[in-house]
Amino acid sequence: MAGGTDMTDAPTRDTPDALSQKVARIYSLLVAAYGIPPWEPDGDALGGLIATVLSQHTSDLNSGRAYDELVRRFPTWEAVRDAPVERVAEAIRVGGLARVKAERIQAILRELTNRLAGGPLALDLLATLPLEEAQYYLQSFPGVGPKTAACVLLFSLGQPAFPVDTHVWRVSRRLGLIGATVSAEAAHDTLARLIPPEWRHTMHVDLIRHGRQICHARTPACERCPLRSECAYYWALVAAER
Repeated sequence: MAGGTDMTDAPTRDTPDALSQKVARIYSLLVAAYGIPPWEPDGDALGGLIATVLSQHTSDLNSGRAYDELVRRFPTWEAVRDAPVERVAEAIRVGGLARVKAERIQAILRELTNRLAGGPLALDLLATLPLEEAQYYLQSFPGVGPKTAACVLLFSLGQPAFPVDTHVWRVSRRLGLIGATVSAEAAHDTLARLIPPEWRHTMHVDLIRHGRQICHARTPACERCPLRSECAYYWALVAAER
């Protein structure tokens, strides 16, 4: 069973306890279907931030190529900061939106330079901050929103942030964890409150995989969905066909 549009994304009326139990069941179903992915933070928050900027509006393959070429051409982040923007854009062209991303990266590096009063460019401070303060600090840089900040903290520093990309947002709406009027940005706070810290990495990665493989935007494969029993969207389809 599949449908072309979302027939229901209504905000759930479940009590907080019921929602917590629903999240637990969804977590168990995700792990049964996709497993627990490895979580191997590399500790390089600044590299992770630049890589996340490069990942916007492109594939993982192309963003990885753009990052590799950037660090091949420029030996330090200071060199990236000080280069003509055209040279930075040329290095990352394979990732798309090269001029926009080059300007954004250089703006971040210049702002970081100002905050560090000319010291070596790094984001080591983040490792010393509580999660919410680290998120706030990252989002104070130009062009850095909640998803980018959460990705840096989760994947580079191993902090239990919960990034909400388009797949996580879509699947969460269909499951009934968030409502139709909840934006992707607002969903970060909502879902972080619902999901225990120790589950966030697994749920983030597995929900993305589920969105790519099963819960497609236009024609979700409901007939083979392992989350079907918990899906508000699916049960609305069933009700509409009766």
